[in-house]
Amino acid sequence: MTHPTLPVNAESPIGIFDSGVGGLSVLRHVHAQLPHEHLIYFADSGYAPYGDREEEWVIQRSLAVAAFLFGQGVKALVVACNTATVAAIKAIRTQWPGVPIVGVEPGLKPGAAATKSGKVGVLATDRTLHSEKFLTLRDQVAAATQAEFLLQPCIGLVDQIELGQLGSAGTMALLEQYVVPLLDGGADTLVLGCTHYPFVEQAIRNVVAQHTTGPVALIDTGDAVARQLARLLEGAGLLRPAGVAHLRGYTTANPAILAEAFRALLSLTPQVDSVVVA
Repeated sequence: MTHPTLPVNAESPIGIFDSGVGGLSVLRHVHAQLPHEHLIYFADSGYAPYGDREEEWVIQRSLAVAAFLFGQGVKALVVACNTATVAAIKAIRTQWPGVPIVGVEPGLKPGAAATKSGKVGVLATDRTLHSEKFLTLRDQVAAATQAEFLLQPCIGLVDQIELGQLGSAGTMALLEQYVVPLLDGGADTLVLGCTHYPFVEQAIRNVVAQHTTGPVALIDTGDAVARQLARLLEGAGLLRPAGVAHLRGYTTANPAILAEAFRALLSLTPQVDSVVVA
């Protein structure tokens, strides 16, 4: 099933969604690069995390969230969730053809370009690391660059970040468990393969500093996502050139939690409402 082209224009908002607050790491890049654009952020926190769900469930859930955002009149959609991107972006593009839709993928290419040792650690959800799309990309980049990718599923890390536990003892213990083996394996570059993970970047750097004296690069692809979105909007004649921009949040959980995440992580105070999306 496909949906008809929606009546949008340059004044229409951009929709951004994630399973929870992690996509705010992408929103901050979009907000910085496209300061005049109206933004709607959707945190599906009532159903988070996506990373340990079956692929078909992620597809259907992502389609439901996308339908809600298109119902709000968005002119473009950013799937700011690695798990949803690898599982569902093809289905979303099929249902809404011709609409600018941007996903996020682990930065394997920039990781391969950054490494000096030839070994790149990839921190991501289990679902992302076992997806056919990710494994195909890994094989392609490895063949083209000769880089070796060390894959590390980070079970439980998204939950900690959703709870705002960015530097807690529990979070630090998980990061020790997940980061140190990559460093021991020779990785000098770490790809943050989930949009939640940039919010614990400093904690990751603290772990790295305790276990190695050499430089270790951290790769966050949020900036590249924002640039691609800007290119697509410009190509479609949908860039909003000027004016005061509005930001609004929706969540399938407690709106106070998303509002606090906006404040604590981005120093923003938008209106946040709770919605039911089935």
